[in-house]
Amino acid sequence: MNYLDVFVNQNINFRPRTDKDASFLETLYLSVRWEEMKGTGWSEDQIIIFLTDQFRLQTMHYDKYYSDAEFLIIQSGEENVGRLYLYRSDDEIRIVDVSLIPGIRNKGLGSALLDKVFAEGIETQKKVSIHVEVFNPAQRLYLRKGFRPVGEPKGPYQLMEWSAN
Repeated sequence: MNYLDVFVNQNINFRPRTDKDASFLETLYLSVRWEEMKGTGWSEDQIIIFLTDQFRLQTMHYDKYYSDAEFLIIQSGEENVGRLYLYRSDDEIRIVDVSLIPGIRNKGLGSALLDKVFAEGIETQKKVSIHVEVFNPAQRLYLRKGFRPVGEPKGPYQLMEWSAN
């Protein structure tokens, strides 16, 4: 299967993030981090408070350190189904964040998104990079798609790179 067909089959499109997306993005963030937090022994309310604050801090960090990044909302038809944040420098395309809602995960869209970024990397002759938490199950996808770890992890994050060369 050509993963780019997923965009056609699921009517996938992209639009810039706006302030009106805050609630969707917070809910998306909680869905991505929920499983790892269940093992803390915290109550549901404590987890929600913690993750809501983490989302706020992450958003502030991205807006400050990647202010000229492209912050995209992924849509299937009119429904918001994820986010793709890309930062482009002279020599690389950094995937700052890619997240999908639970109901659309593991259906080929993540692979299709990576293929789309890789195509841009090939066209512009840039490597593609991403920081991924060492315990993140998506790391298997990144390895399968050709990303390779660079150096040792820094805290919980491993820098991974993909190159057409």
